[in-house]
Amino acid sequence: MKNLILVTIFLFSITIQSQILKQRERAAAIDMVLKERFDNLLPQLMDRTEFDMWILISREYNEDPVLKTMLPATWLNARRRTILVFYRDKVKNTIEKMAVARYSVGKNIDSAWDKEKQPDQWKALIDIISKRNPQKIGINYSKDFGILDGIVKTDYEEFMEALPQEYKSRVVSAEKLAIAWIETRTQQEMEIYKELVKITHDIIEEAFSTSVIQPGTTTTDDVVWWLRQKVTDMGLKTWFHPTVDIQRSGEVLKSHIVSFSDRPKDKVIRPGDLIHCDFGITYLRLNTDCQQHAYILRNEETSPPESLVKAFTDGNRVQDIFTSNFETGKTGNEILLKSLEQGKTEGLKPSIYTHPLGLYGHSAGPTIGMWDSQGGVQGTGDYQLYENTVYAIELNTTVNLPEWKKDIRIMLEEAGFWGESGFRYVNERQTELITIPKR
Repeated sequence: MKNLILVTIFLFSITIQSQILKQRERAAAIDMVLKERFDNLLPQLMDRTEFDMWILISREYNEDPVLKTMLPATWLNARRRTILVFYRDKVKNTIEKMAVARYSVGKNIDSAWDKEKQPDQWKALIDIISKRNPQKIGINYSKDFGILDGIVKTDYEEFMEALPQEYKSRVVSAEKLAIAWIETRTQQEMEIYKELVKITHDIIEEAFSTSVIQPGTTTTDDVVWWLRQKVTDMGLKTWFHPTVDIQRSGEVLKSHIVSFSDRPKDKVIRPGDLIHCDFGITYLRLNTDCQQHAYILRNEETSPPESLVKAFTDGNRVQDIFTSNFETGKTGNEILLKSLEQGKTEGLKPSIYTHPLGLYGHSAGPTIGMWDSQGGVQGTGDYQLYENTVYAIELNTTVNLPEWKKDIRIMLEEAGFWGESGFRYVNERQTELITIPKR
């Protein structure tokens, strides 16, 4: 409770002063959240996945993506070869957090290697294993989840060569445990996430305004680079290069491949355009991913055309159908197919490509469709939905606009949380078109 209060104080300063935390305050918040995750979350996850030992091995500048999320705020990389060992004794209800390294890894993981007494790092690791006699040893390799495939060939081979024969059969993929670590959010993190999404929305609101866009002059690339510069000036980072695109009367609707990877650049934004952005930021080790729309009002207009308003309502309806089908234990593919079927039954033309969101932008957990895999995604789509997880609710619906004599896509993306009380958006969602100018 004390830690949660401290985090809330940090976030209060963001809200009231409209300031991003200074580096020292960020480090304190990151390390506080990390301690909570190690002490309280990790034992639960090891019990759920039935691992009593988890070993992560990395070398400097070639970090296992999972291990990188465990480093303290003052460690920007691993050092030399860093080996982390977590041992869970369920009977005693204890968890040991050890580093087979020359240094303790922050305040959470103590060094368990005295090189003067045992010069061989691998033998020091084997001593730890032998003394605890774990029955199930997890290491990070995975066929389907890239984030979880962190052990490199050299480290794997040297580890297995050093490991006594009696333990070799106990070594298995830590995939389920590693996914759980990456995807599960604590209460502290969700307090941070709410503010992080608000910051993202605020930046988009400013970008989609006359302070940035002058119709007839400003190009899509101008807005893209404004977004990048704004984030940099705030002391934050984007985890992908933003995009801004235009749909307008008289232009054919492009294919998905153009929408996602080959958007025309430097198109001048004009009155009557429907513009769209894809934008996400990183802060306090969490990531956002957001897509919103704005309409450029013509001189005589005070609001968007009714057909566009209706189209946007259809987009929101696809979101509602999709998130209503979230159910703990269901796979990503099951949720996808049920949602698509329901949307089509209602006369909609949905496409769903939602991904886990959190410590990484395209994070680990159930993939719920890809734009080019609407029949399901083998492997990552077969993973089940768990509680206390966050997703980029990313999807679109195709709608015909009679006055434009063409189809358009309403492409939406918002951070959503799945917990024991069901689904909720982390910090609201767009429910009506932004207008430029505001009237």
